[in-house]
Amino acid sequence: MRLWICTCLLLPASLGMAQEPVIQEHIDMAGPYETPQAVTRACIECHEDQAEDLSHSRHWNWLGEEFVKDGEVVRLGKKNMLNNYCINISSNQPRCTSCHVGYGWKDDSFDFTDKENMDCLVCHEQTGTYKKFPTDAGYPVYDQEEKLFKTKNKIFKKVDLAAIAQSVAMPTNRNCGTCHFYGGGGHNVKHGDLTMALVDASFETDVHMGNPDPEKRLSCADCHSAGDNMHDIRGSAHASSAAGQNKFSCIDCHEETGIHTKKMRNMLNMHAETISCETCHIPSVANKYPTKTWWDWGTAGDKKREVKKDTNGMPDYNWKKGDFGWEANLEPELFWSTGITGMYMLGEEIETDEDGLFTFNPLIGGYDDPDARISAFKVMRGRQFYDTETKMMLVPHLFGPGGYWKTADWGKAFTDGMAAVGLPFSGEYEAVETEMYWPVYHMVAPADRAPKCVDCHTKNGESGFLDWEKFGYPGDPVKTGRSRLSDGILDK
Repeated sequence: MRLWICTCLLLPASLGMAQEPVIQEHIDMAGPYETPQAVTRACIECHEDQAEDLSHSRHWNWLGEEFVKDGEVVRLGKKNMLNNYCINISSNQPRCTSCHVGYGWKDDSFDFTDKENMDCLVCHEQTGTYKKFPTDAGYPVYDQEEKLFKTKNKIFKKVDLAAIAQSVAMPTNRNCGTCHFYGGGGHNVKHGDLTMALVDASFETDVHMGNPDPEKRLSCADCHSAGDNMHDIRGSAHASSAAGQNKFSCIDCHEETGIHTKKMRNMLNMHAETISCETCHIPSVANKYPTKTWWDWGTAGDKKREVKKDTNGMPDYNWKKGDFGWEANLEPELFWSTGITGMYMLGEEIETDEDGLFTFNPLIGGYDDPDARISAFKVMRGRQFYDTETKMMLVPHLFGPGGYWKTADWGKAFTDGMAAVGLPFSGEYEAVETEMYWPVYHMVAPADRAPKCVDCHTKNGESGFLDWEKFGYPGDPVKTGRSRLSDGILDK
């Protein structure tokens, strides 16, 4: 019988828990361990229920909840969704799954029922020395002293599995950020509001994660855990939005009265029926580190092109990926949204607007929809390829033998990539301009940075912070007397 000895009680994450991890020293986890799976086997001896919970989670399956689309029951997630960053994981798994909470997802033969391939350490270790190798399907360097990644400047040293296993505790922002701050192939590429700035954040960076009062400071797990099942992580920017499930918002904690001052509470709460909290309280993202806003796959392939740095010190080109655009201190763009979106699925024909633009996740909602709010988004724009005969977005084989990053041959990349997802490729392709809406939820600024009354309701009645005509108003409601309430859209 294995005996576990702890130096302190490991408390569950809850609102108000301090950011610092509660260290639990697993004395009997001294090893030695020849493989990461050996660590997982030791974990499961006491944590079988947690392993079972994780086996059903979106972190493990990369799929969200079931929902009905066009009469069919489907699930969406990183496993089968497309975006205009790295496009799709199929045929590229060893690279993409370096951020999976498991070991060995190299292709479609990966066994999701084998709990020994779960990676407990990436979420729970507290040494800061545990790193997954970027191209090895979720494995760290454990079987040799070190590995080089691309250049001599990126050296991954052999991890000490036993020392790491003894350090485990509740996940901190650093644990979560190991993957989530690096989505899209680099730091802060994808979201703009998920960056290393949230580790030991200042109050100015995020009032929740940077609260100076340790009793009020929140971690990622405080908001994203789902009750008793800590491994059923809440929230997913697109899978949840398409399904309309597993969502939560500021109101879940702040309820009706919010944290507005008593003097303005009723007026501000009335505004909250039309404007999302994030619209006013996240005036900018990418405040410390720039985020990618443009990615043109159509220009990839020029190995001789000079790579230049922009004013933020970020590269404007990579021959494997094409042109880039970056922005710092990015002001979110505002649109009507119910929080539910459309979502392009593999195999569907694309539809472009009159300007030839294709939207991956068209927003739902408008002035006449009582469930819609004026909401804040980072809009990712770029170009990628579609099949001009079948009208499907194309999945390229990028990484590994025969991939585009070896051959610079798009025809072969699309032939292999579409075969991997069981879809045809006609051999004819063109680049189409795309956009994708990424809601912003983090980097909530101090209250004094929120817009003031006169920022929207200007003295001359013209648009200020809000473009009234864009949102369907005939003008400033204060001047015209017209609003969604007066028009009978909202309940009086």
